Amino acid sequence: MTKDNLYRYLFDNASVRGELVQQEKSYQEVIAAHDYPVAIQHLLGELMAATSLLTATLKFSGDISIQLQGDGPVSLAVINGNNLQQLRGVARWTGDIAADAQLQTLFGKGHMVITLTPDEGERYQGVVALDKETLSECLEAYFEQSEQLPTKIKLFADANQAAGMFLQVLPTDGDHNAEFEHLSVLTETVKQDELFTLEAEEVLHRLYHEEEVRLFEPVAVTFKCSCSKERSAKAIRTVAKEEIDSIIAEQGKIEMGCEYCNSKYVFDAIDVEAIYAVAPNS
Repeated sequence: MTKDNLYRYLFDNASVRGELVQQEKSYQEVIAAHDYPVAIQHLLGELMAATSLLTATLKFSGDISIQLQGDGPVSLAVINGNNLQQLRGVARWTGDIAADAQLQTLFGKGHMVITLTPDEGERYQGVVALDKETLSECLEAYFEQSEQLPTKIKLFADANQAAGMFLQVLPTDGDHNAEFEHLSVLTETVKQDELFTLEAEEVLHRLYHEEEVRLFEPVAVTFKCSCSKERSAKAIRTVAKEEIDSIIAEQGKIEMGCEYCNSKYVFDAIDVEAIYAVAPNS
């Protein structure tokens, strides 16, 4: 079975679209960067699946970010993705967290920020409270608020895999709520084990065997971090050289780490001289 794929599908007899995502290697690469408690691993898995599903709805080339913030033990959890289904993510927390901690226990009073950044055009940002029991319900509330389109989202994660399903009325003329409700009831019956162990085609057949479903070719989902030594060098150059020189004199090097993938980039005195010798706009 090939994991790490996003599948889109349509119903020939209903104005409803669907998506199904299964993630394994990409999910493992995200949570491998830090020693996350079990509850945060599962949260990041659900957030990864959600970001992948939402990225698939984009009608442009660009990026999407789903960021959760709160005053609880988890202050931040974020997944960044793009229209190529390349994802990365990170979470910040303090203290001990129970393995079965739920969303509101993790974040306390919190909110979710969804940011869409097209390569061309204006950036869009939507905010919704984390006042539901699950991430799925909070995302459904976001779509109800921002697009007024009936939406169903199912998210799952364990120590090894993450997966999810997305169902939404197409923005067409007419009232398609009855069609959506029927398909939503069917989608609600999907089980975690089915999404983790079965091929997408079999999952869809089990759920919608009386419907006419058109399944499109899958898109690969991958972990990809955009950090690099070049980007770190540009960040160093934004600091006054005198300040950097003092750090080099004291520590012998500048070390910069990526919070997303744990990569480390080290710059010595010769590297620093080369960075500041480059023209400002290069």
